[in-house]
Amino acid sequence: MTFEDARPFLEQNHRSVVTTHRRNGATQISIVSSGAMNGAAVFVSRSDSAKLTNLRRTPRCTVMATKADWSGYAVVEGKAEIQDWDSVNAKDLRLLLRDAYKACGDTEHPNWQEFDKVMMEERRAVVLVHPEHVYGLFR
Repeated sequence: MTFEDARPFLEQNHRSVVTTHRRNGATQISIVSSGAMNGAAVFVSRSDSAKLTNLRRTPRCTVMATKADWSGYAVVEGKAEIQDWDSVNAKDLRLLLRDAYKACGDTEHPNWQEFDKVMMEERRAVVLVHPEHVYGLFR
């Protein structure tokens, strides 16, 4: 199965679980909204979150998107690429955060200026999970 097989499911189902790895090897699991963008699974997180701390140390992770009734799911395992305020210029990150917002919810924000302000204040980052292994049950 390829990412392209899973992409339509990821574009329509945004309830997701992300699994990262703690320093001691244990898993850390978070609930996020995710989507598909630039050939990868995508989600947004605060720069100081446990999942980003884990991904900076060990970039391997898993994103599982599921239907609201749990009748179908898509899993993307791969290497995470973090785009944050320290690695991307502010204008490009602002646009990337907007694109990720739309990809993770299929909607426009009602006030993009307010959105930009909050994203900067909360030091939000975009995480792209480049697929290495994709599987699921796309019902």
